[in-house]
Amino acid sequence: MLKSELRKLYKQKRQELTQLDIERLQDNLYQQIFNVAISDVKHIHIFLSLSRFKEIDTKPIINYFRNQNKQIVVSKSNFKTNTLSHFLLEEDSEIEINSYGIPEPVNAKPITEQELDLVFVPLLISDKRNYRVGYGKGFYDRFLSNCRNDVKKIGLNFFKPIAEISDVNEFDIALDDVIYPM
Repeated sequence: MLKSELRKLYKQKRQELTQLDIERLQDNLYQQIFNVAISDVKHIHIFLSLSRFKEIDTKPIINYFRNQNKQIVVSKSNFKTNTLSHFLLEEDSEIEINSYGIPEPVNAKPITEQELDLVFVPLLISDKRNYRVGYGKGFYDRFLSNCRNDVKKIGLNFFKPIAEISDVNEFDIALDDVIYPM
């Protein structure tokens, strides 16, 4: 299927999940995430969840890695350039909702893409080759293309990967792994 069709289908599938479904799926995801090898990781980039889109709640993930003495990094979105800038998320960091409804840090210390060791990537669906369908603006593909070659890229999803996304292009970046409920 084409990305546009998959985007529509999996947005709908996610909206159909009940709160009980989400809690069960998240518990499974959290157990897998908490087993990710992080001994050589210092900076972990993660997205701040959009509850209205029923995204995976990343607060427990942030708290877990913070308790492992890892530096948590989150992004601010620039919708004029479809790019992300990155900032340390300290325990006392203030979060504001931008005009697009996205939670973002305020007055936080900037971090470059080159400093990141592990990136958790939001997605709607992925395929067995670890390509992903996101919301369609290319923010994460641009961001990941600026990271070090050895940065670990892990997608988080409620749904099992499909066989193939048919319209993958040269700008799409495959993930190293996708974690989904088993």
